[in-house]
Amino acid sequence: MCAASSVLASVILRSADVMPKPLPKPARRQPAKVATKGRADLARLRRTSDAEIARTSPPELRALPDNFWQGARVVTPVTKLAISIRLDEDVIDWFRATGPKYQTRINAVLRSYVEQVGTSARPAARKRRAV
Repeated sequence: MCAASSVLASVILRSADVMPKPLPKPARRQPAKVATKGRADLARLRRTSDAEIARTSPPELRALPDNFWQGARVVTPVTKLAISIRLDEDVIDWFRATGPKYQTRINAVLRSYVEQVGTSARPAARKRRAV
């Protein structure tokens, strides 16, 4: 039994000489600093050239007309109120087919309607009938 264990030990030692040593782990690349909590890295943005912005922009944004942002306005997010609303099935199906966040798009359509109609056409509050 002793001879068998010495043979096994010599095989293990020889295999260690033959087996390649593991390669050192490549140095980890430091991830780019990511803005946190909705805050942009303003210093990095200021260093970015117009050419770099144009090069990395999606194709649909590369050739915007000069007056593209002329009618833009700042929209402050407002707190949403959770409600239950009944809508036609085909309307819901259409919005759902547009992808995730379809409820946000429904809200945008309703907001656009309210802004177009204006407050002058606001319907009078209906009185509840006594039961």
